[in-house]
Amino acid sequence: MNNYFSTILCSVLFLNGCAMIPGYERPAMPVAGNYPGAGESNPELAAEFAWKDVFADERLKQLIGLALTNNLDLRVAILNVEQSQAQYRITRSAVLPDASGSGGYTRSRASSITSESWQANLGTAYEVDLFGRVRSLNKQALENYLATAEAQRGAQILLVAEVAAEYFALREAEEQLQLAQQTLAVVQESYELNVSTFAAGASDELDLRTAEGQVLTAKINVLTYERQRAQVENSLVLLIGQPLPADLAATRPFSDPDLVADIPAGLPSELILRRPDILAAEHRLKAANANIGAARAAFFPTIRLTAAAGSTSSEFDTLFGSGTGVWSFSPQITLPLFTGGRNRANLKSAKTGKLIEVARYQKAIQTAFREVADALVITRSYERQVEVEAARISAQKRRYELTDLRYRQGEESYLNLLLAQQALYGAEQSLISVQYNKTASRIALYKALGGGWK
Repeated sequence: MNNYFSTILCSVLFLNGCAMIPGYERPAMPVAGNYPGAGESNPELAAEFAWKDVFADERLKQLIGLALTNNLDLRVAILNVEQSQAQYRITRSAVLPDASGSGGYTRSRASSITSESWQANLGTAYEVDLFGRVRSLNKQALENYLATAEAQRGAQILLVAEVAAEYFALREAEEQLQLAQQTLAVVQESYELNVSTFAAGASDELDLRTAEGQVLTAKINVLTYERQRAQVENSLVLLIGQPLPADLAATRPFSDPDLVADIPAGLPSELILRRPDILAAEHRLKAANANIGAARAAFFPTIRLTAAAGSTSSEFDTLFGSGTGVWSFSPQITLPLFTGGRNRANLKSAKTGKLIEVARYQKAIQTAFREVADALVITRSYERQVEVEAARISAQKRRYELTDLRYRQGEESYLNLLLAQQALYGAEQSLISVQYNKTASRIALYKALGGGWK
């Protein structure tokens, strides 16, 4: 008899290891092997970068640290991970037996006879997972949890990139404001000179009003950049979750070419598979694949074992004495005979759901490939434009110096001096904007690569 029960137990354990989840194969990448213009793939040149290695400005690092601690959007993402983890544990608990204990007391009277009864019971129930239904659902819950964890990592990368972008937008506004204030000082001096020469009859009113208009324009530029700086600072405060601290580290020059790390040449496109959104999409694909196993298992019988052991007695003192023990064992089997096509529809739905997740996964790869390719092109373009803008400033500065000299000698009109000054100011404004755009494009590349590369 013992051998008989041993054989049954071994058979149950063997079948309990079976599952009907289809074998998983990662879909082919629907993109080229290298990014356009990235050169020959050379992964050895690429190192794993943490965000502290990407950004060189110590003040920015402090602000990112505050955002990672205080930002409420990131906190919600973290709580979503904790909730998903709890859901996974709930599903996982189905592979273990349920156990419960109970006790009771009954007092009754019939035909002038009063009787008492005491009971104590311990029961357990367990589903024999012969065809892997429970483990398929467990696998599905695990993959959904991992997808949520990747979404949380993606939220962190996005937050780091947003703080960096807003910080450098603030730096740009400050640089533009400083330039506008310097320009205002220059044109104010020129206007005061025109007032003196007009009062002495040495210049006409046209030059005076032109100089006055230039001063008013410069004042408007100062107000514009003061407003822009305040708005960007408010955005930064929202991201870090508190007012800007007064003890922040010193900033690095805005013209520093190494404010954001450059990207090694020759990056293979396979690196985008490390992006959190793509990893999350793959986990959702695996969850859909596991759901097929659960749908397949629904066609087969479900076996549930229920057992109970306890004691009953008419007196509490003898409740656990000899001869009071009771037990029961109730195996149940449920065989789907007619479900109105529900099981077939569920299987069809599960298979279609997997195809949907395959398409979403491949679309996520294509989107990521485009984002990285665009960021690479834009970054290289702005790097070259910074050099051209610097050369243009040199040319416009020399033009202004020569025009100013000729104007003081009476050989040039004030209008030409004004045009030369405006051209120089415009070139200096453009250089600051391009320096920001170059920095922002490197931040976009950092984000597009999933927060680092290997």
